Amino acid sequence: MGCLMNFLWLAFGGIFIAMEYFIASLLMMLTIVGIPFGMQTMKLAGLALWPFGRQIKSRPSADGCLFLFMNILWIFLGGIWICVSHFAFGLFLCITIIGIPFGMQHFKLAALALNPFGKDIVSD
Repeated sequence: MGCLMNFLWLAFGGIFIAMEYFIASLLMMLTIVGIPFGMQTMKLAGLALWPFGRQIKSRPSADGCLFLFMNILWIFLGGIWICVSHFAFGLFLCITIIGIPFGMQHFKLAALALNPFGKDIVSD
């Protein structure tokens, strides 16, 4: 069932979200300072490409000062806008019964977009 939902996700716009993340990741990696942020955006691109059947788990060392600093910096550099756009898409898709699973995936992406440092994406 998850494979079918992933193909529907791609057909109904998931490929565009993943490409958007991928291009943003490449642009962020142009500078040395932007490489950690580009890596996190690449993580978001992978999840946006194939979201069903994957979960977000916190690392045991996710409470460190570096992760906190990077997450705060991430929020100001664009994480808030990514989160708001996923939240808006999630609300829009949850209007219909058919769109609820896709809306829930946008909510999952919104949570990761707000706090990506110290998180891992694992398969179910």
